[in-house]
Amino acid sequence: MKCEVEILNSLGLHARPAAQFVKAARQFNSKISISRGGDVFSAASILDVLSADLGCGAKCTIEADGPDAEAALQRLKELLAEFAASEP
Repeated sequence: MKCEVEILNSLGLHARPAAQFVKAARQFNSKISISRGGDVFSAASILDVLSADLGCGAKCTIEADGPDAEAALQRLKELLAEFAASEP
């Protein structure tokens, strides 16, 4: 399963939200990856997520493969929306 998302947080997926994103991704049994510009990054690796360079307005694809793929994608999409909504 996969879905396209856009980063709406004005600071992008910087260190703190990236760490929360990775922590959430690790809670699932599915293998979760982020694709952007032909590159693929592991959603379970803080270095990979930061290397994806997901600034504000960046579009990427989150893909999950495993027994809880649907729940994983839903949670990660919700988390990205929470980051944007919690801005001052």
